[in-house]
Amino acid sequence: MKFGCCLNMIASTSDGIGLEFIEKLAEIGFDYAELPLAEMMALSDDDFSKLKERVKKSGIACETCNNFFPKTARLTGKDVDMEAIMQYVEKALSRAQELEIERLVFGSGGAKNVPDGFPMEEGYKQVVELLKKINPIAKERGIIIVIEPLRKAECNLINTFEEGCQLAKDVNGDNVKVLVDFYHLTEEKEPVEHLLKYGKEYLQHVHFAYPKGRIYPSDINEADYGPFIKALNEIAYDLRISCEAYTDNFEESAPLALAFLKASI
Repeated sequence: MKFGCCLNMIASTSDGIGLEFIEKLAEIGFDYAELPLAEMMALSDDDFSKLKERVKKSGIACETCNNFFPKTARLTGKDVDMEAIMQYVEKALSRAQELEIERLVFGSGGAKNVPDGFPMEEGYKQVVELLKKINPIAKERGIIIVIEPLRKAECNLINTFEEGCQLAKDVNGDNVKVLVDFYHLTEEKEPVEHLLKYGKEYLQHVHFAYPKGRIYPSDINEADYGPFIKALNEIAYDLRISCEAYTDNFEESAPLALAFLKASI
């Protein structure tokens, strides 16, 4: 098992990437960094080259990315510009490949949220067709897209792990799988039985946080983590777990979270 952190959640600079924490992440002993692709797509070619060089020198790799699409993208509804979307996808996946990304998280709640008045089933079909177009590009670049179910407060489409697995099934692509996020699963009160039912076939990445406040976890007794951890063990999940959480003191919170994860999972 590898453990990492979503550095955009604690970013202190205007670009929202969180790269200022990558050396500390390596020093603490995490295995990889998870950086936001949409924010990195906003960088100039020169600034992106500098980012790659800093990652290379940090002693820790960026093996996963979140934030596939920016909030300003429109993936559902009547105003979808598929040509522009696919141009973005080509460049985004090229940059991800340059960083040697292996898993790319497709949550993008703001982009895929179905607009008011637009049929939900049509929005769903639009996302299916988009992922079918993305799958061969991702496969060519050695990247697996992982669908992230988000709580209803953040998006009205794909809110549970079960729904994410159905979406992956409907896409039917070798490089489109699913992520489970303990925070979102808890918020939606989704049973861990869904993880047991679909996890072996579809689960390819995990996000983790202490659900009250979505902060860094630190102790096995602070929340009802047991059933979720047991389910991961029962399906023999052994890939990556990223802390996707907030903290006001990364240097204090991150080592506690890493020790918790290593001891508990």
